[in-house]
Amino acid sequence: MSDTVRNNLSDIPKAWPFEEARKVAHRLAASGKDHALFETGYGPSGLPHIGTFGEVARTTWVRRAFTELTGMPSKLLAFSDDMDGLRKVPDNIPNRDMLTPYLGKPLTQIPDPFGTHDSFGAHNNARLRAFLDSFGF
Repeated sequence: MSDTVRNNLSDIPKAWPFEEARKVAHRLAASGKDHALFETGYGPSGLPHIGTFGEVARTTWVRRAFTELTGMPSKLLAFSDDMDGLRKVPDNIPNRDMLTPYLGKPLTQIPDPFGTHDSFGAHNNARLRAFLDSFGF
């Protein structure tokens, strides 16, 4: 571990984000890199929901624990697999019938049923960004 990692292990919480952050700190020290990159992602085939929030929240908790342990800089990369194929038409969107012919097609090739973006994928990505921003991610 680098010198910036806390030396007094008794004041480090035992919660799982700190356990995972400790593992990241060890791997980072062995790599010689001076910062950590945390990644998370989702497939935007539907509107953001609690599962989407959980994916980003868990990664953020580990990232914050990492910073607390090491004081080292880090970045969070949240990616979207908007080339994912639409598996089913979500129940909570308008104009559901217009999406049925696009089952299996990449979300970026499906019209936006809300009529606000270039594609269903672009719409859901915009909603995801707004959703995450509202929680400070």
